[in-house]
Amino acid sequence: MKYEILINGKKRTVEFDPHRMEVAINGRKLCADAVRISPGLFSILLNRRSFVVTVEKDGDALLARTAEREFHVEIFDPRSWQRGRAGRIELEGRQEITAPMPGKIVRVLAAPGQKVESGQGLLVIEAMKMQNEIRSPKSGTVERLAREGQTVNAGEVLAIVV
Repeated sequence: MKYEILINGKKRTVEFDPHRMEVAINGRKLCADAVRISPGLFSILLNRRSFVVTVEKDGDALLARTAEREFHVEIFDPRSWQRGRAGRIELEGRQEITAPMPGKIVRVLAAPGQKVESGQGLLVIEAMKMQNEIRSPKSGTVERLAREGQTVNAGEVLAIVV
């Protein structure tokens, strides 16, 4: 995924590969990992340096704070329309939802054959003692779904929505 980000008014191009814990900032590759500790609180590992970051909304942007610094952050996703123009855009066609990191399925919220709405929870995966709800990227029918208790690897298909 590629994003244009303004950090304190300075433009950066950030490429994130969710299958390999790697991020490229303006072409410079870094080893990275982030875990949401609680709403608005993240633990971030960047090139073996650890940061605890609080994030809060600041109008249409974000305000990120570490122990040492504060950052005004605006994120521009080239895949989305400008704010307010299109509302929520749904993906089309068959969608495979993959595991963002290795973990264990601790709860299944839908069933194969069930009709779901865009953004509806499909299952909950636990990774590094954090639980993350995996949501449907589109309205449709669940074709395939991982089972509760299943251990999954990063990039493994968890669900298919058609």
